[in-house]
Order: sequence, then C-alpha cells, then structure tokens
Amino acid sequence: MPYVDRMQKLRDIFKNASIKYTGKSYVVLIGVENQSDIHYAIPVKNMFYDVMAYGNQVKETAKKHRKDKDTTTSDEFLSGFTKEDKLIPVITITVYLGTMEWDGPRKLSDMFGDVDEELMPFIPDYRINLLAPREITDFTGFRTSIRQLFEVLKNAYDKEKMQEVLQNDEKFSRVDRETVEAINLFAGTDIDIDEKEEVIDMCKAWEEQKNEGRELGREEGRKEGREEGREEGRIRQAKVTALKLQKKGHSIEDIAECVDFDEETVKKWLVS
Repeated sequence: MPYVDRMQKLRDIFKNASIKYTGKSYVVLIGVENQSDIHYAIPVKNMFYDVMAYGNQVKETAKKHRKDKDTTTSDEFLSGFTKEDKLIPVITITVYLGTMEWDGPRKLSDMFGDVDEELMPFIPDYRINLLAPREITDFTGFRTSIRQLFEVLKNAYDKEKMQEVLQNDEKFSRVDRETVEAINLFAGTDIDIDEKEEVIDMCKAWEEQKNEGRELGREEGRKEGREEGREEGRIRQAKVTALKLQKKGHSIEDIAECVDFDEETVKKWLVS
C-alpha cells in the first residue's frame, strides 16, 4: 500500500461528499477527526492530513498522465499536473466529544510563541474546523441521533440541565443503542442498556439511575452512621480505661499504648 494511502487510513472518517453552497453543487473530500480529549497540536495534525490528501490527488493525477501519455510540455511532464488539472477541496472537521470546554489552539498561529507582527504575513496559517457540543446553541440542524449525543455532552457537567434536556425533548424517549453507548462512553454516564433492547428510553433510564443513586446514598449514610457510632463507643471506652489506669499510677506513655491512642490525645482526656 502506498505511503500516502497508509497515512489516509489513519483518519477516522474520509469520504467524498457533494454539497450545495450559494446555489451551486460542489464535490469535496470530507475528513472527520474525533477527539475525546483536547489535542493541543490539532492544527498540525489536521494540516498534515490535508497535505497528504492533496498530495495523493497529485500523485494519482500524475499516474494517470503517465499511463495516457497526454502531457504536452516538459513542465507538465515533470509536474505530473497540467494547467487544466484541478484539485478536489479537502475539508477536515474536528469533532470534540469531551465535556470540558475546548481551550486548545484553533489555528496554527495560536501555537506560535512571540512572532514579530511584520513577519506574520509571510507565515502561512491554518485554521481548524471545530465542532464542539459545549459551543453549540441550536441543535435543530442535526437530523440524526448525533443530536442527542451532542445535547448530552453539552450539559453533562450539570445534572439539573441534563434533567431538563431529557424531560423536554421527546426524542430522548427513543434513542438507539449505539447512541446510548456513545453517551455512556463520552459523557461518563452509566445508563443501563438491556441487551434485548435496540431503542432505549433515556429519560426513564436516567430517573431509574437517579433513584438507585439516592438509595445507594442513603445506604452509605446508614453505613457511615454505624461506623461513626462504633468509633464514638470505642473512644468513650478508651477514656474510661485511661482514667482507671491513671488512678492506679500508670504513666501517660503506658496508658496511650494500652488504649491504642496517641499520648497527646490521652493527655487531653485526663486533664479535661
């Protein structure tokens, strides 16, 4: 497999697409990079992939010209590209699936240190296309279940907002299994998924999870209460024993060792 092709295989998604813009249709190559964590060198990473995609187009065009032997000048022959040949635009979209706000670079120049402003016009820049759920304000443009994933990621840090989203959007009453699995993975939730179900009512599952959490919290509270009670009882018994040993003339050091508390604590008991 050619080197360029191997590098393109590293992309998460890379497909041809036909898009309409200003009334016209265009063919473009869409590359999608999924990021669960913030990548602080993402402009370089994406720029590298784009360059490889363009390089692959030039290479394939040159191969075709060599096969057809249709270059007319030495310049075209050496370039492997004619004046009439055109590249297909490459658009790379970074989909950030983390729940923290994106604080990474959004263009190559964000990664530079101090650079004289007079030099900047001579340095090519590269801007990433970032899709981050935390920054989306209108989800109506999403037509697939990715809308539910993005809405949950946007509100994952706030349980009250999460509850509001689940209750007010009926689409969450029927969410496909793969989307719920993605929500559990990227949002850190623990929605129970029945192996027999292909569609999950997330609102119901969320309520059940909350109820289980409350019950677990109450049980933990009862357990902590029992442990605190036992500890208080141990301290009371140790104080009684320490006073008895003091009356018998035992030293602070011996008393502390006998009741299994430090000497400073035993001293406070005996002088109080």
